[in-house]
Amino acid sequence: MVAVLDVGKTNIKLSAVGADSAVMETISVPNPVLPDPPWRHHDLKTLGEWVFETLAVLSRRHDFCTVVPSGHGSGGVLTGSDPDAGDGAVLPMIDYEQSLPEEIRDGYAPLSGSFLDRGSATMHGATHQARQLYWMQEREPRAFRKARWYLGLPQYWAWRLSGVAASEVSFLGAQSHLWNVAERRWAPIVGTRGWEPLMPPFARAWQRLGPIRPELVHRYGLPIEMHVLTGGHDSSLNHYRYHAAGLRSFSVISTGTWIVGFSGSTPIERLDEHRGMTLNSDVFGNRLGGILTMGGREFSHIAGSDPPTDPVPLEVLARLLARRTIAVPSFGDDDGLFPGSAGSGRILGPPPETAMERKALALLYCVLLTVECIDTLSDDRFVVLDGSFLRDPLYASLVASLLPGRKVRFNLDTYGVAAGAALLASHEARERPAPLGLSDPIELGALTRELSRYAADWRSLARAAPAR
Repeated sequence: MVAVLDVGKTNIKLSAVGADSAVMETISVPNPVLPDPPWRHHDLKTLGEWVFETLAVLSRRHDFCTVVPSGHGSGGVLTGSDPDAGDGAVLPMIDYEQSLPEEIRDGYAPLSGSFLDRGSATMHGATHQARQLYWMQEREPRAFRKARWYLGLPQYWAWRLSGVAASEVSFLGAQSHLWNVAERRWAPIVGTRGWEPLMPPFARAWQRLGPIRPELVHRYGLPIEMHVLTGGHDSSLNHYRYHAAGLRSFSVISTGTWIVGFSGSTPIERLDEHRGMTLNSDVFGNRLGGILTMGGREFSHIAGSDPPTDPVPLEVLARLLARRTIAVPSFGDDDGLFPGSAGSGRILGPPPETAMERKALALLYCVLLTVECIDTLSDDRFVVLDGSFLRDPLYASLVASLLPGRKVRFNLDTYGVAAGAALLASHEARERPAPLGLSDPIELGALTRELSRYAADWRSLARAAPAR
């Protein structure tokens, strides 16, 4: 049995996962943010108590041999040398969604390097670990000089649990702006700012760092025989579960607050940072072409704050297609896939008349975003869909109808990160592909032709968004 710690921006989850990657139990807690100076930050001390106590509770119900941490790609912690010194941090962990001081934003820009050094465009707020480190060093130089390690979020928790500090490629390759994935080297800013001594040796995501620290065993009653793995970036671990199942030459599109796409076959020259494209790393250090856009946030803008819970009926969708009611990007404050479109979102044609029509329009819009992500990302013939959009049965069918030259399948498992993380524990011993359940979308029949015409109109309007 494997314990998986999944650190998200909004919530933290601890899951008990079986050998077949089935999640047996999950306990979650909000990931609070404190407003105190020197910046808005996460409450690592409180979270540490929750992590250790909850892991002890779960370990009394499940026979854990391994714990694996995972986390979102926009967080890291500057630590001292002692994981038992408070929360181990020498400066609070920055909340990446807060706005930056103007002098930090302007000072960082010329240091951030090329697209290949960064792996992404420079995104909103305090996103990117390199920019957070720059802020810390500029604002709190005395505390910064006392630091021993800079650890990505999963590796921080691995250090708290095992006492061993490590760097890991999938996490550093998730728009950290610290690691050049293409050339497998530190980005120039690491040397320019003197950060290399803060970076611990690299370890594989599946590598055993050590057993649980004796202090935690005695204080919380954690199992002394439980080992801690390095862990990795959440979306990269979701991608890994498909690799562990034997898939090759595929694109995976995961949906939620973000639509995130990965493909190992995307040529570097195809990547366009102005269209939401990224250069990520898989757990092996290989390049992953990426694409991301805030599909879930866009859905909420169109569907409203309280959309119906029932699935969208096909006849409601057909009415929108016939009336040519079209939502054009982008409704949020991010350009997403369409440069210059931020804040320009609008509905053309007859407006939706009911709450269900608004939900149907939002679903249709996100289907079109998904197809745009897939077409932009790669030419892979095999495409896997997973994530929260699949709660509506029409989503996968609509995507598949608009991609007639590809094989589209979907995975209804909602615990992809936990499953992928748990599979790391058996990586070196695995002799056959890990189990994976994929389903085929239902064909839409006569509606497909009208949907294709609608999609062509939408794409023309979306790509014509005015530059700002």
